[in-house]
Amino acid sequence: MFEIQEHLVKDLYVGVRGAAVDILNRIERTDSYLDKLLDHELRNSELSGQDKALLYELVHGVVRWMGRLDWILSGFYKGQFSKALPILKNALRVALYQIMFLDKIPDYAIVNEAVDFVKKLQGQKPADITNAVLRNIIRSKNGLRYPNPEENLTGYLAAYYSHPSWLVKRWVERYGQEATEALMLANNERPYLTLRVNLLKVDKTEFESLLNSVNLRFNHCKYLPDFYKLQNLTNIQNWQYFQEGYFTIQDESAGMACRLLDVQPGMNVLDLCAAPGGKTTYLADLMNNRGTITSVDKFEIKLKYLEASLNRLGITNVKTVQADIRELEAESYDRILLDAPCSGMGTLSKKPEIKWKKDLLDIRKLAALQSELIRKAAALLNPGGVLVYSTCTTEPEENFEVISGFLAEHPEFELDNASRFVPEEVVDSNGCVQTMPNLHKMDGAFAARLIKKS
Repeated sequence: MFEIQEHLVKDLYVGVRGAAVDILNRIERTDSYLDKLLDHELRNSELSGQDKALLYELVHGVVRWMGRLDWILSGFYKGQFSKALPILKNALRVALYQIMFLDKIPDYAIVNEAVDFVKKLQGQKPADITNAVLRNIIRSKNGLRYPNPEENLTGYLAAYYSHPSWLVKRWVERYGQEATEALMLANNERPYLTLRVNLLKVDKTEFESLLNSVNLRFNHCKYLPDFYKLQNLTNIQNWQYFQEGYFTIQDESAGMACRLLDVQPGMNVLDLCAAPGGKTTYLADLMNNRGTITSVDKFEIKLKYLEASLNRLGITNVKTVQADIRELEAESYDRILLDAPCSGMGTLSKKPEIKWKKDLLDIRKLAALQSELIRKAAALLNPGGVLVYSTCTTEPEENFEVISGFLAEHPEFELDNASRFVPEEVVDSNGCVQTMPNLHKMDGAFAARLIKKS
């Protein structure tokens, strides 16, 4: 019965814009994340390659710019736009995103398609509303107004740069207006595609020749030598050499924590909260596939992804364990990486829905969990060993405040300066890694290196 209903819904949401509205509806009413829904749609859709690219652009673009789109739509919608039916809201958002940010389709054609779509699903009256709202916006496009920054700076920045007010307020207090605007602009850019060469299978010279052979233009990443930034986005996972494990897709920021751990071949290493396994595979590469890495994650399905990556990359020194790390039995390790669950506020260019799904309460709850996890990790480390705590967030409650709280309780640990292992440009005043999208052209990430005294 459910399959029949789902099929009927699919018949209504035909075409690229219909699929975009369908995905946006599901993001709004469930806890599902954008990339999982979009990946499922792209894998199971009969859309052409060009239409799949447009679907990706529409869904990511609407979620990225939802704050600005909703501000504009609220000004032209009679009544409370926030209380409109999700189908109507998302049809208007998709159409307005095309009008404001894309230029291949004329405005009148965008309006006509949106009106036809809403009429088919909701009837004539909502279709008339769609027509009126969009045509009025088009007439006023060059004179759109946002909150006055002199009177309401937070309101202006939130609407214009499409970030939630609570986050804008925090960042302005922490970084100042100019740096906050630069950070939000970086978050709203289309994400970079960064590759890490798998040195277990290919050297850098050969890998660069392979990229050139298929006209994939690239730049060397600035901070870590085995990372490459592609200039042209492509469906890289279908390439033969991805399937054969010559490289993996990984942000340069993720490599910082691995470098900080300073693993050596033959070591006994523990990777906590390891799945989907990007850092595990880099550690294996840095260890030249020698020694042992125990990768622990709570979720079996995530470990399946990790195990698939290990097979693809030819990694043989990793064993996976499904467990809640708080319940692990005592064992001693030379190196431990705790890549803690976090709010993900450093990854907003790749996962723009996070800024609308998370709030300050989430950050505080996560900070309590992170403090619990680092205490458990510390108990598993050999004297003289190294523990690296890392996140992909910019928020201090999840980062240095966790470290300073831990050090206050654990005098047997000391903080080691990260600049011994990574470039100084990515190290903050506390001696920890803190990358920022606007400053370093990568995700925002944090990592601290702690040594357990002998």
